[in-house]
Amino acid sequence: MLLKASARSPVLLIRPGSTDFDEQGRIKGSLDMPMSENGHQQVELICDEISDFRPSILYSAPCESAIQTAETLASRSGSKIKIIDAFRNVDHGLWHGKLLDELRRNHPKLYKRGQETPEEICPPGGESLFDAKLRIEKAVNKVIKKSGSQLVAFVIPDPLAQIVHHLLSGQQWSKLWDAETDRADWQLIEPVSE
Repeated sequence: MLLKASARSPVLLIRPGSTDFDEQGRIKGSLDMPMSENGHQQVELICDEISDFRPSILYSAPCESAIQTAETLASRSGSKIKIIDAFRNVDHGLWHGKLLDELRRNHPKLYKRGQETPEEICPPGGESLFDAKLRIEKAVNKVIKKSGSQLVAFVIPDPLAQIVHHLLSGQQWSKLWDAETDRADWQLIEPVSE
């Protein structure tokens, strides 16, 4: 399902700098963690890369690493920051803190399904990725509709950022585990409409 926004706003999708869990290859999901020192350096580098973009507002996930990333970007660009609760990352329930390698070794079929059909995944005690997709689709649509044709900038951690990319671009969504850890990067997406 693609976004239904009538406006065709270009979207700058920014992933936050890494946390200690990202660097250790652990599932972070909706855990609220600050950026590591490496994460701060990553964000400084992308500040230079996206300096030509001047969004008036950075729409940020409510987690600490996304807010820290947005604050650094805003200090350079003069953008305002708006925190969107619906941009909270996927709740991975009992998987929070587990090493990705541990999940791959101990649950190979589940790991493979996450690579091939991630929407089918629902961690024990967590949120299904299909439900996360429905939640974020509504929030992203609202922001894009409100923006008209102006550049929209989102600061959202993975794997939720991968879901947003899928919704905006219409590209196939796969390889959940490859998108589980953040490492400050960005993409400019021209949304497709239905």
